[in-house]
Amino acid sequence: MRVMVIVKATKNSEAGIMPGEKLLAEMGKYNEELVKAGVMVAGEGLHPSVKGKRVVFSGGKRHVVDGPFIETKELVAGFWLWQVQSMEEAVAWASRCPDPMPGEDAELEIRPVFEAEDFGAEFTPELRAQEDRLRAEIEAAHQRKNQSK
Repeated sequence: MRVMVIVKATKNSEAGIMPGEKLLAEMGKYNEELVKAGVMVAGEGLHPSVKGKRVVFSGGKRHVVDGPFIETKELVAGFWLWQVQSMEEAVAWASRCPDPMPGEDAELEIRPVFEAEDFGAEFTPELRAQEDRLRAEIEAAHQRKNQSK
């Protein structure tokens, strides 16, 4: 199963306070363990919401809202995408994480990623084929981009 591990934002992360060398080293070591175990698919930190935008859909219309966004506890400061055998394995890995926000209360949220089977009959063979094709195109594009570097 794939899970997204969401690092919740804090006042410091929203203020743009960058992690120190010690935390960067600890996270680097932790990420290395995740990669060696075949768990980590992706992971990134995010800029504060002041640099972000939201596209709001309402009544068939769309409008853009500039950051910053008010509710810090509802914001995301970073994420990992993991491939694990179970939610229990994800919790075990998350429990080993270095404190992502030293000096502040920090929170990781673990959410399962939908798989094709979760959508039932509505996800027709044609839609599955389209999804497979798009994933293959994404992978090929990443490979081309990496080869051109």
